[in-house]
Amino acid sequence: GIQLVESGGGLVQPGGSLRLSCKASGLAVPFSSYAMAWVRQAPGKGLEWISGTTRGVGVTNYADSVKGRFTMSKDNAQNTVYLQMNSLKTEDTAVYYCAEGYIGAGVRGRGTQVTVSS
Repeated sequence: GIQLVESGGGLVQPGGSLRLSCKASGLAVPFSSYAMAWVRQAPGKGLEWISGTTRGVGVTNYADSVKGRFTMSKDNAQNTVYLQMNSLKTEDTAVYYCAEGYIGAGVRGRGTQVTVSS
């Protein structure tokens, strides 16, 4: 089945930027046929959906908490999804996961830690 590996997390100051990547492998069908999502889990909190893109044409939507600051993109040729995060805030500190499905209910990767702190 599909396997997902995230990368690109780290420590960044408030107002800074990071770009996360998620490489997919073990695909049963072309990557274009997969809807994908980014979800995150802050310390002591549950999973939060932050972005999802549909299969095919790839319509993308965002949670209000990140709208206007984060941009999700999907490169079907590279089997990779990205999350460009700008204007980061301390409350964005979390483990970020990419996941199969528009709401991320399917397979998830192991995650990458993002820490926003001065």
